[in-house]
Amino acid sequence: MSSATDIHSALQHKIDNLNKPKGSLGRLEQLALQIGVIQHTLTPALHHPVHLLFGADHGIEREGVSVSPRDITWQQIVNFTRGGGGVNMFCRQHGFDLRLIDVGVDHDLSAYPQIISRKVAPHGTANFLHGPAMTQAQCRQALDAGSEQVDQAHAEGCNIISIGEMGIANTSPSSIWMSLLLGLPLEQCVGAGAGLDNEGIRHKLQVLQQAIEMFPSAMAAPPSPPEGGTVVKPSEHNTIEAPSGAVGGATPSLILRYFGGFEMVAAVGAMLRAAELRMVVLVDGFIMSACALMASRLQPFMPSGEPFLDFCIFCHCGDESGHKLMLDSMGVRPLLNLGLRLGEGTGALCAYPIIDSAVRMLCEMGNFQDNHITKYF
Repeated sequence: MSSATDIHSALQHKIDNLNKPKGSLGRLEQLALQIGVIQHTLTPALHHPVHLLFGADHGIEREGVSVSPRDITWQQIVNFTRGGGGVNMFCRQHGFDLRLIDVGVDHDLSAYPQIISRKVAPHGTANFLHGPAMTQAQCRQALDAGSEQVDQAHAEGCNIISIGEMGIANTSPSSIWMSLLLGLPLEQCVGAGAGLDNEGIRHKLQVLQQAIEMFPSAMAAPPSPPEGGTVVKPSEHNTIEAPSGAVGGATPSLILRYFGGFEMVAAVGAMLRAAELRMVVLVDGFIMSACALMASRLQPFMPSGEPFLDFCIFCHCGDESGHKLMLDSMGVRPLLNLGLRLGEGTGALCAYPIIDSAVRMLCEMGNFQDNHITKYF
């Protein structure tokens, strides 16, 4: 096919002529069309699915914005090496290769060879209540860690990737990204996270509001030089300085590093690289949706000219306050709404059989002509 428009038309014609009433398989038809366009073929296939789980800790956790202590981050990462997490079970069930990547967990994990060490800082990010969560160099390192993992999976034959996270308090930076990138009041973006009560949510909102109020003065100051005083050069795959304009005077790239977590920035790098490689990107819940939102602001269009979000399948809308609003603001619809709030990418993994069904529909169903059935519409 000569263009995305041509393949889109050819796929739609094929879908409409499968031996079923037109449109009768609903979202499966839409998914099949999307995946066929991504892979640029009338016969798409899903190969070697990989689940990347990035782990890191957050300085803002010190402000009591999460019901869980930061030790849970490393304890769960270790638990995943033993196969005991929800993410392990779903990966086994659906045939995903699970990769655990430490990009800033506040614990020495060197005793666990199953964990890929790409630690950006030994104790996680700085506390963004008092300044940027990370330097430009650290931001670049985290982006590259995500991109590298996608390159490795792609080299092994993977063409569909899901991404999860483990980082206590990471709903806090996600809420701020949502508020600043979408121009929404913070109170519409802040929720209970892993289980805060009403008083806990009130405190979390107060802390995050204070951090945002500190942001303009910090933003106006000259940027901190990277380590060693050298200029940080963009990598081959991702650019930190985005052309998509400022948000309240701040570029998305500044919002990325000022408030982000290392595991979140790595996920952004992974998503952008996967789309560049024309891989299907499965987006999980609130935190990964915030990462997809950030990626879409950093690089709205891929080198092919196609929107970044066209490569993403949003798999689950959870109960976190603001998640549905975020998805609606991006103009996307999730496949599932199961009330999940575990994180780890579990919502994306649960959606995989539906996506597999969509591809099988396109490739395995017969059409009216070949099956000698009268086309009745």
